Amino acid sequence: MSNPVVQLREETGAGIMDCKRALEEAGGDLAKAKEILNEKGIAKAAKKADRATGAGLLEAYIHNGRVGVLLELRMETDFVAHSEPVQQLAKDLSLQIVSMDPATVEDLLQQPFVKDPTLTVEAVLKGVIAKVGENMKIARFVRYQV
Repeated sequence: MSNPVVQLREETGAGIMDCKRALEEAGGDLAKAKEILNEKGIAKAAKKADRATGAGLLEAYIHNGRVGVLLELRMETDFVAHSEPVQQLAKDLSLQIVSMDPATVEDLLQQPFVKDPTLTVEAVLKGVIAKVGENMKIARFVRYQV
């Protein structure tokens, strides 16, 4: 049998002590512990919302030579810009923009996330903010289609 703290950490990416506290608070219920971690992550992201995003990352994606996206993400440091969660987020957001064709950043944030329609893009972004510990913003994007 797997250790529930380790399992929760693998599934959420949260720290060991955060997972342990969430499991204790949830009375050992793994699903409830995930909800607790998600709520705390969203709260952490909200606290970081006013911090300056002086570093950035550009992601380019072209789908079948017919649809392309150039995405600008902003974050606090270059170190976080090169982290795996942010790199994956940039790829996922580019795929989202190609497939769902949002008109604005605000429209994009409200869309159901293509990889998990139970979440919005905004919830996914806040989850990554909580994971990396820095404020992040989708600054802008452009989508081309031929």
